[in-house]
Amino acid sequence: MLSRVLAVASRALRQLRRDHRFLGLSLVAPVLVIYLLKVFFDSVENPLFVPQQFVVPIGAFIVHFLTYVLCTIVLVRERTTQTLARMFVSGYRRSEIIGGYLLAYTTLATAQSALVLAELNWLFDLRFDIGRFLAMYMVMWLLAVISMALGIFVSNFARNEGQVFPFIPLVILPSIFLSGVVVAVERLPEWAQLLGRATPLFYANRIAQVLLKPSGTLADDWGSVAALPIYGAAVLLLATLTLREVD
Repeated sequence: MLSRVLAVASRALRQLRRDHRFLGLSLVAPVLVIYLLKVFFDSVENPLFVPQQFVVPIGAFIVHFLTYVLCTIVLVRERTTQTLARMFVSGYRRSEIIGGYLLAYTTLATAQSALVLAELNWLFDLRFDIGRFLAMYMVMWLLAVISMALGIFVSNFARNEGQVFPFIPLVILPSIFLSGVVVAVERLPEWAQLLGRATPLFYANRIAQVLLKPSGTLADDWGSVAALPIYGAAVLLLATLTLREVD
C-alpha cells in the first residue's frame, strides 16, 4: 500500500513541477496579498487598533482559502482528464489515491506556510522566538493540510471546474465571518456559534490568539490543538468514502 501511495504522490509532484501557474498562485499569491494587508493596516489611523492581533489569523485564512480553492480545482481537473479513472482501472484503492495526493500537496503546504508566517513575522514585527514561531507554524501547516482535505472532499461532488465555484463560498464565507477572526464568536447568535465551531479556522484562530499573548503556549488550549488533527482526519475519511470510481 505504501508503495502505491508514494507512486501517486510522485506522479502528482511531477505534475506540480510542470504547472507553473499553480505553483505561482500557491506560493507567490499569498506573499503579495500579505504585503497588501500590510499597506492596508498601515493606513488605518486608529490608536486603538492593534494589527498584530489580526495579522496571523488573517494570514491563516489566506492559506486556508488559496489551498482549498486551488486543490479543489486541480482535483476536479484530474477527474475530467480521466486520471482518477485510470488509477482505479490500474487497481489503486481510494485510500491510496487520497493519501498520495495529500502527501504530494503537503510538500507545497509546508513551503507555503513557512513563507506566509515568515513574512508576517517580518512585516508586522511580531518578534516570535523560535519556539513560538514553530508552534504557530504547526497550526498554519495543519490548517493548510485540512484545507487540502476539504478540497479533495468537495472535488468529489463536482463533475467539472465550473461546478466548483458554488462550493467556494459555502466553505470560505462561514470561515471568515463565524470563526472569530472578524468578530468574537461569543457575540454571535447561538446557531452561528455552532456553525463557527464547524470550521477549522475557528480552532486555528483560538490557538493563534493564545500564542500572540506574551506568555501564551499551546498547553493553554489543548482542546483546540487536538481539534485540528481530529478535524482533518474526519474530513479525510469523508473524502475517501465519497471518492467515486466513475461519474
